[in-house]
Amino acid sequence: MDKSIYTAMSGAVRTLTAQSTVSNNLANASTVGFRAELAMATTAPVDGDGLPTRVASTFGGAAFDPSVGTLMTTDRPLDVAVRGSGWIAVQDASGEPAYTRNGELQIDALGQLVTSRGELVLGDGGPIAIPPHENVTIADDGTVSVIPQGQGGAVQATVARIRVDNIQPQAMRRGDDGLFRPGEDAAVEPAAGAALSVGTLESSNVNLAQSLVEMIALSRQFELQVKAIRSADENAQAAAAVMRING
Repeated sequence: MDKSIYTAMSGAVRTLTAQSTVSNNLANASTVGFRAELAMATTAPVDGDGLPTRVASTFGGAAFDPSVGTLMTTDRPLDVAVRGSGWIAVQDASGEPAYTRNGELQIDALGQLVTSRGELVLGDGGPIAIPPHENVTIADDGTVSVIPQGQGGAVQATVARIRVDNIQPQAMRRGDDGLFRPGEDAAVEPAAGAALSVGTLESSNVNLAQSLVEMIALSRQFELQVKAIRSADENAQAAAAVMRING
């Protein structure tokens, strides 16, 4: 059988993966701090007898678009956008530290500071717990302060400081849970000074128009690869029929 049927199939599989990636980007076009996924593929020449005319497509690794999304002013005191190459430290489902750019924070029923997805926000001493309060504010350096319940506006107490670390995007890897984690050799440095922009959110960096064009192009590409598979199969059947006649 002609090896082209396998090379066309490998391309079709990679195209389906790319379509899934673009679909996920479109689904997260309104997700705060989302980084668009990139569909990576690489070529692998098919070894064997004959001329080197067949090249297969293989998985090229996971990656994401590191560009910063548009900043949106909300004036909500618990909304923060991370400046520069900073990342907000959170606790994942297994209790391990991870990172996000989602600064849409809130206080849950247990009085803990969490992201809009429910991840616990970490401070220098672990998850941040907010005591009963009349008001809560976040400074641009990540300091969380409250006016304790029953104290009016006379007393303001510092609760904790949101942990923001500077890590270059190319050193980060996205997990299946959507959170990011640095590689083993990544340089992790605590952000100093004004690491956050308060009352602001960073939008997803997904380009809707570009993603829709990519989806259409991938759909047409998949159709061509399916036609190539059919053509290779038809050629193989025709060759087999000729062999039977000659035999």
